[in-house]
Amino acid sequence: MTLAPAADTPATAPAGTPARAVTGTTNVLPPLHIGPLVIDTPVVLAPMAGVTNAAFRRLCRESGAGLYVAEMVTSRALVERGEESMRIISHEPDERPRSVQVYGVDPATVGAAVRLIASEDRADHVDLNFGCPVPKVTRKGGGAVLPWKRDLFASIVRAAVDAASPYGVPVTVKMRKGIDEDHLTYLEAGLVAQDAGVAAVALHARTAADYYSGTADWEAIARLKETVTDIPVLGNGDIWSAEDALAMVAQTGCDGVVVGRGCQGRPWLFADLAAAFAGSGTRVRPGLGEVAGVVRRHAELMVEHFGEENKAMREMRKHMAWYLKGYVVGGALRAQLGLISTLAELDDRLAQLDLDQPYPGAAAEGQRGRAGSPKRPSLPDGWLDSRDLSDDFRRALEEAELSVSGG
Repeated sequence: MTLAPAADTPATAPAGTPARAVTGTTNVLPPLHIGPLVIDTPVVLAPMAGVTNAAFRRLCRESGAGLYVAEMVTSRALVERGEESMRIISHEPDERPRSVQVYGVDPATVGAAVRLIASEDRADHVDLNFGCPVPKVTRKGGGAVLPWKRDLFASIVRAAVDAASPYGVPVTVKMRKGIDEDHLTYLEAGLVAQDAGVAAVALHARTAADYYSGTADWEAIARLKETVTDIPVLGNGDIWSAEDALAMVAQTGCDGVVVGRGCQGRPWLFADLAAAFAGSGTRVRPGLGEVAGVVRRHAELMVEHFGEENKAMREMRKHMAWYLKGYVVGGALRAQLGLISTLAELDDRLAQLDLDQPYPGAAAEGQRGRAGSPKRPSLPDGWLDSRDLSDDFRRALEEAELSVSGG
């Protein structure tokens, strides 16, 4: 379902959003170049586990323009050709460019996984995840804390680039600022990645300790842009609206933006972003009837993707609160929508909504998804004692290669 854009008037910032206003749309960016790929609207959908599958990516593509990255897949599972991993990296015939994100801690395994993707023509772009802050990964030395071991980081990135280069597939890196404010790695990692031949770097402007809390440090994105000068630098963190994206570009000088939680339950955000980067103030402001139509289409696409109605509806449950944020919906009906098992149940419960309800404004905008509070990073004993990787740590890192969300 295509949503009609609202009037061509600038939107106001959602309540509670940090004061980062930018007037007008004068900071419009040129197309984003990632190796041979040209992304007309310099916007990337961040990979999110359980969210950015083929169904959700289609909704986003139908709304706007950009680069849409599939859910993260671990290199080990991909090399072993696990059924779910192969499903994750599958794309629809008309999906171009095809983008996947790989997570791994062993250079040889990462290289093999990227070679599989590139040699079998399964994607046009590979992103490497060094942003995951999840304790079960960081306590093994993986994710956002891995760049602390600089030689290991460099080896993984080089292995991926070397595996993809013969096939013309560009490799990019997504990372965080570092472990915490006393152990930052992003500037050094950005230079290492650039020297290794990656096509772009993206920074989620939080540390592993920040998790998803507080306000993203956009000044760190600006510093990375000043440091890494030969390839595009993308900014990630606290983009809840098109106005936030323009503000980030104006403040940091970044070459494009990466959008994660801000599009949860709002695939039409990519229409707003496309308009904003084209210099237009047009924004999509759907009433509840239009939202219900998108929910129904999302559910249909999920059934197509999973091939099983019950599994698809279980996966849809998490999306309900995101889609309905700000709209007046009774608590009992909200709960029922979060328990759907069939399309028929979904139709019944959507029909009970006040489908004439207009867009609620700021109540539907702003932060969504997980936030939480800062966490002391879980690290292997002695991880911070050296920037070099011992044999013991190398063995422990193999256990960090888990199917977890990116950061």
